[in-house]
Amino acid sequence: MTPISSRCRSRKSAGAENPGRIDWGDYSVRELRTHRDLAVPALLAHRWRSAFFCLPCAAMELAWLLLLLVVFYVAFLYRFTGAWTKAVVREKGKADCSLQYGLKDMPAIRLSGLSLKVMAHLSNTIFGQLILIPLIMRITNLTLLRHLVIPEDPVFIPIVVPDGNSEPPRDRTSDSILNEVLQLSMTEERLGFNFNTISDFLEGYKSGKITPTQVATNVISALEDADEAVIPLRAIVQYEGHLIMKMAEASTARYQANEPLSPLDGIPVCLKEEIKVVPFHHRVGTLFLGEERETEDATITRKLRESGAIIIGVSNMHELGLGVTGCNVNRFHGVPRNPYNLRCFTGGSSSGSGAAVASGLCPLAIGSDGGGSIRIPAAFCGVVGLKVTFGRISTIGSYPLSYSTVSLGPICTSVKDAAISYAILAGPDPDYPYGLQQPPVNFHNIGSPDLKNIKIGIDWKFFKDCDTEVLDVCQEAVQYLKKGFGATLVDVHIPELEEIRVSHTVCILSEIQQALHLDFNTQYNKMNLDTRATLALASNFSVLDYIQANRQRSRTMQFLKEIFNDVQCIITPAIACTALHSEPSDFVTGCSDFQSMFRTVRYMQLANLTGIPSLVVPVGYSSSRLPISLQIMGKWWDEAILFRVGMKVEQFRTETKKPQIYYDLLQ
Repeated sequence: MTPISSRCRSRKSAGAENPGRIDWGDYSVRELRTHRDLAVPALLAHRWRSAFFCLPCAAMELAWLLLLLVVFYVAFLYRFTGAWTKAVVREKGKADCSLQYGLKDMPAIRLSGLSLKVMAHLSNTIFGQLILIPLIMRITNLTLLRHLVIPEDPVFIPIVVPDGNSEPPRDRTSDSILNEVLQLSMTEERLGFNFNTISDFLEGYKSGKITPTQVATNVISALEDADEAVIPLRAIVQYEGHLIMKMAEASTARYQANEPLSPLDGIPVCLKEEIKVVPFHHRVGTLFLGEERETEDATITRKLRESGAIIIGVSNMHELGLGVTGCNVNRFHGVPRNPYNLRCFTGGSSSGSGAAVASGLCPLAIGSDGGGSIRIPAAFCGVVGLKVTFGRISTIGSYPLSYSTVSLGPICTSVKDAAISYAILAGPDPDYPYGLQQPPVNFHNIGSPDLKNIKIGIDWKFFKDCDTEVLDVCQEAVQYLKKGFGATLVDVHIPELEEIRVSHTVCILSEIQQALHLDFNTQYNKMNLDTRATLALASNFSVLDYIQANRQRSRTMQFLKEIFNDVQCIITPAIACTALHSEPSDFVTGCSDFQSMFRTVRYMQLANLTGIPSLVVPVGYSSSRLPISLQIMGKWWDEAILFRVGMKVEQFRTETKKPQIYYDLLQ
């Protein structure tokens, strides 16, 4: 028999690939007993090592088996449709009985630079669509409507048939209405700085102190200076000097013949790039739309031309209207600057229109408002913005982003200017079905010297959900209406504010996503980062969300009808904060900020969801000299009450601070 030592040597030779390893399993029991002192410890060590190395293998196999079972259960056995959450049933026509304030705070998630790049990419991946975006929707409570039972029938277009019994006499012509507005006495001119108004231009033209041609020369010089500045204003993104001069010369000839076409004859005006204006590109804030020059004007553009206005160009906007900052970083646009503070955003999406009026480039600009897009830049830039009743001004020729929330309207330097432009631009358009049933424009009691018998509704919990500086100024303005003009303040409750917030968000984003779904597929790489992320979020809304949102729209409209039975208008702060500050990276990559976005649109969404008119009027300034504004909302088709109250609100502000950038076209 071969000795163990010899076998060990032979095994070592045969197992050279595993030096030092002895396979004790090859030896007989007798041999092991003979060499017990050597064999037993080695055998135990060998068995321990074998068990140790086999244990992970077994555990791994078990883990894989369990994983396969889970995947099989989730994929083929688990019910994916529906939800475990117990539904909350609403009672038809009756508000939620809880009077607790409903709006929820949003998480402070600000993305810019690398973080925005990562978010924009991940949100459009499988991980983003199945995990990240649903998580964000839960955090921001955008899934709220999925857990409600709303009995009201959905209203997809917020049109309210006017009540003929409440209308004033209709035997007046549009010219007589305009003359009434023009005869209204303006607020006494304050000492120091004052914006140039339409009335100032008309006075200069009629007196011969200045002509539309001279004003046009000043406009062109100002546009060139704004573009060549160290920090470009970027309010107007398309203009042609020879076209401005051509319109101005025609207007000058009409004034010399004492035949002006309207109170807008010779008035410089710009239109948001969302609106068709010949011969400019209809880019809607993008790199990929409007590759060819436009050959047909929008209805509102045509009305301005027929009124003799001098169209100085097309104004900047947030890409595709998908933002409240106005931050547009693509090469055709750039980020417009707030004339009151170049480090602050103008607000959006009608960003260039707000900046153009506040900087003096024109006393009138046209914007669109689907989620505060007229009123936000007007408030951030310290001027007046009007969102008309849905259907009041034709949107034919405006890019069809959101068909149920968007209205076109003016941004001006005064409430009187808003009334003048409204009187000219409003009215039925045969091609625009939503405005065919509107009542005639009227300014019933607009010039009344007081507000006696006017009841102003205020939901104080809602009203006070804003920054302290904003609240203090707005409260003083409201008290001024009561003490100075005899208005009656009435406590009202606007129910289900959180449901309103979510419903408006679902409606506008769903409609925009549907309008852009082909471009989102083919032009994705040409879109700004924040646009990609927003459309990725919109892709997660379902048919259930959209129908539920429109059921809530119907419900909220009914609540507002009941409120307007008791009051003539509702007042809130315009925005819960002052103009948003920018970061250096915002001008390179853009930005996205959930908390600031929802704070900015907090008081805006009610009017867009339900279609009621709304007016924002500046009432003061913060300690950092940023504008603060008040918002007035009225019932459907009653813009007259907005102008009547708005003119009184204007008188509250004792000083108008001059913007850091301002061009005086009348000098």
